[in-house]
Amino acid sequence: MDYKKITMEDYPRKDHFAYFSKLAYPYMGTTAEVDITEWLAVVRSQRLPFFHSFLYAVSNAANCVPQLRQRISDGGIIEYEQCLSSYTVALPDETYCYCTLDTSRPFSGFPAYAECEQQKAIVNANISDGEDGLSLFFISTLPWIHYSALVQPVPYPADSNPRITWGKYAAKDDRVFLPVSILCHHALVDGLHLHHFYEQLNAQLASMTELSIRFL
Repeated sequence: MDYKKITMEDYPRKDHFAYFSKLAYPYMGTTAEVDITEWLAVVRSQRLPFFHSFLYAVSNAANCVPQLRQRISDGGIIEYEQCLSSYTVALPDETYCYCTLDTSRPFSGFPAYAECEQQKAIVNANISDGEDGLSLFFISTLPWIHYSALVQPVPYPADSNPRITWGKYAAKDDRVFLPVSILCHHALVDGLHLHHFYEQLNAQLASMTELSIRFL
């Protein structure tokens, strides 16, 4: 994947980067409930796959925030032009493998492409991040639980890939909400950038809803 190197002399967060890079646990994140009411209605009416449709929205939202495309490499920062999404796929023996998808393509052909790639992943049963693991968003879901907080496993030494997870949706006062969690390396990402991610996610869901309604 194409990327550029960020010059630290011109980087406004260079002091923050230096500070948080030294911490034993340098991550920060949050869980927020996202209103998916209208989006879910369209997904149901068009019989679209819930998981792959939401993954499409989440991945494109994350790609809209430059800080979420940044990674720590050789003590410096690189910024990818576009990040792929690596997600967990359940296997019959209750373990899982990884599947990597490109969400830059139009949504009209995305569900079929995603299903094809997922079937390949199941056959290969791969748990490797691939050749360029830095370029990935790590994505998973807990579809059995409507949770309010989530603790993620992280490696040591720390990596800098954002982790995005969502749970089971639930109805509240005629609206439908989905818990969505994001965990990022604090040397690269602040609370404001998490806010921008959720803003972009809401925009992606609205755009997908509007586009799909046109073809009903």
